[in-house]
Amino acid sequence: MKAIIISGNLAQDHEFIYPYYRLLEEGIEVDVCMLEGKPVKGFLGTTLPPNKDQKVKNINQVKTKDYNILVLPGGVKAMEKVRQEKKIIKFISDFNKEKKVIACICSGAQLLISAKVVKNRNIAGYYSMKDDLINAGANYTDMPAVVDKNIVTTAHYKDMGPWMREVIKKIK
Repeated sequence: MKAIIISGNLAQDHEFIYPYYRLLEEGIEVDVCMLEGKPVKGFLGTTLPPNKDQKVKNINQVKTKDYNILVLPGGVKAMEKVRQEKKIIKFISDFNKEKKVIACICSGAQLLISAKVVKNRNIAGYYSMKDDLINAGANYTDMPAVVDKNIVTTAHYKDMGPWMREVIKKIK
């Protein structure tokens, strides 16, 4: 079992760190892919990834076939830049086509919108993205953990526990 977290500079620190360590706790190998291809600073100043020994990849170094789980942390400043990288958006779209588990929190929903994977799906995202999700065809819902087939979402870091509990259930 192998996971990949995709994000970028100014990601929401705890939305990256919690799933990172939660997956490791389950014995799942975790790769990190940053838009910048190197460690970055989170919005609150934490170095991401938090483990200094963790190698950081760029999108040209990863393939969907190598992963079972994709984690998309939030951080609106990060997502505004990450969603402009067409290769990352294609990776997310392909991951969804392969029906692999996508765990997305908060403003990470912007990436799901750009990847065009939300239409007719129950999706949670940060409250300010409600209209964007609805306009993209999603059924916006604000529950602690929203599961729709292979996509597990939550709107806010206050619900990271229920969200990751559902992600772990999906992969067991």
